Amino acid sequence: MVARPAIGSRRMLRLRRDMKASVWLYLMLLPVVAHMLIFKYGPLYGILIAFKKYRIADGIWGSEWVGLKNFERLFRNPEFKMILTNSLMLNVYLVVFTFPVPIVLALLLNEIRKTQFKRTVQTLMYLPHFVSWVIIGGILIGMLSPSTGVINQILKWFGVEPIYFMADVMWWRVVFVVSSVWKEAGWGTIIYLAAIAGVNMDLYEAARIDGADRFKQAMHITLPAIMPTVSLLLIMRMSSMMDIGFEHVFMMTNTFVRRVSDVFSTYVYRMGIERMEYSYTTAIGLFQTVVNFVLLIVTNNISRRLGGSTML
Repeated sequence: MVARPAIGSRRMLRLRRDMKASVWLYLMLLPVVAHMLIFKYGPLYGILIAFKKYRIADGIWGSEWVGLKNFERLFRNPEFKMILTNSLMLNVYLVVFTFPVPIVLALLLNEIRKTQFKRTVQTLMYLPHFVSWVIIGGILIGMLSPSTGVINQILKWFGVEPIYFMADVMWWRVVFVVSSVWKEAGWGTIIYLAAIAGVNMDLYEAARIDGADRFKQAMHITLPAIMPTVSLLLIMRMSSMMDIGFEHVFMMTNTFVRRVSDVFSTYVYRMGIERMEYSYTTAIGLFQTVVNFVLLIVTNNISRRLGGSTML
């Protein structure tokens, strides 16, 4: 009786045959793999800084090993609870108020039949994505100024007292969310429009024969068809709940609203760049990464149990 090769051996044989048959494809993949190894995985050794009292003169390997002291300092810091709460709350606002907007815009754009008008609207919505937060922050501060801002000038015409938008905690959050929607919603529609383009047109034809109007077609055909894409993007969004754009917050924050605007990115900037506490800020970054990874796994498992798309 001839012995059959082990499963591992059979897999290796199939892999070798596949590599020989697609040798040029694997050669094209090499630059991508090299980029990932050099620029993504190579710098990971720098995580050691989080467990050391890093000094530039001593280098990473020569610096004193302190174990978990940097993490203990972080968790005992009186500002930690505030920073964690602000980071989570602002991200929750962004998920609740900004995540659905590109979906709605994509559904609406899909219903536009005039191609030229549709392209014009798409272009106008995409443009804010390419504008720096530095510019947008300056425009917002100027427009919302209580003395010279356009918005407050309009309010004065209606007899309303000037509102200190950027110095009021509630209004600052509103401006933060609205500016995020305005800048990124149009860009986010690209992925959903691409997913909609893959919907089978025969489904729409069958729905029209059954008497479904365009709204019902969108709700019962288009929206379910892009739900796998929505699930994947939501999982990816949940995996960055501890991160928030530094430029966005930094350009809009001030001492009056710091108790609600101070997040991990701005705190790391102050402690790492201004005070040069590299070990401490590396520990903060590692903490964020671990929490984001846990959220990714949890969200992915929930999506799998609900029958949605998954990443892992």
